[in-house]
Amino acid sequence: MKLISRRNLLTQSIRMAGAGTIGLPLVGAAANRSTAGPPDEKRKLKVVVAGGHPDDPESGCGGTIARYTNLGHEVVVIYLTRGEAGIEGKSHAEAAATRTAEALKACEILKARPVFAGQVDGRTEVSPARYTDFRKLWEAEGPDLVFTHWPIDTHPDHRTISLLVYDAWLRGGKKYPLYYFEVMSGSQTQQFWPTHFVDITLTEPRKRAACFAHESQNPAEWYALHDEMNRFRGMESGHRYAEAFVRHVQSPEVASPLAF
Repeated sequence: MKLISRRNLLTQSIRMAGAGTIGLPLVGAAANRSTAGPPDEKRKLKVVVAGGHPDDPESGCGGTIARYTNLGHEVVVIYLTRGEAGIEGKSHAEAAATRTAEALKACEILKARPVFAGQVDGRTEVSPARYTDFRKLWEAEGPDLVFTHWPIDTHPDHRTISLLVYDAWLRGGKKYPLYYFEVMSGSQTQQFWPTHFVDITLTEPRKRAACFAHESQNPAEWYALHDEMNRFRGMESGHRYAEAFVRHVQSPEVASPLAF
């Protein structure tokens, strides 16, 4: 009889827990599982991922984006800004041109479609007019599933896009699931306790490549933290690499066409 060490037993327990709690409608494991019927594997989704700047959607859920596009689902990446204030020594126009090109390259790697919401890096606003403008953009996309920044974050632009997305989701009748992602947890995202995980073991290389497409942002420096996050979230959910999310509790309960 093969003996099981305490460490192996713990590892197996984690994997069993992850396998028994598949996410809704994520391609991954959920902390709390409920379904509304069998998954429709043929249905194609429009997944919208909204971030504050070029590199935020990629670092927050690039592996998940790649999983969806691998399965033939449409992914739209909305950047609130073009990163105008993101390159020291360059004007806003110069930085925007550079970072827009990097975002286009990253989206090409992830097979996603980029959209720019028209606000300015470091000068983003939440106001009645901004809510209205963003809601028009949002309604034109008509998402089936949404990911955006966790609102408790040290960067004001991250908080802005989170509130704009929440408002659009709320006023739209909360018809589709809303998930929040994390970026630079500890230094930016705060008090983030995941409800769902996505196994990105096979798509982590594409996530990494998409993040490194943002050359102007010194990705070798900040991706190291995301690498630690990917590994830690993987350890939590029983995978090599994973991304973590918080599902809004009022999201509709729908069965996943992507469950595995």
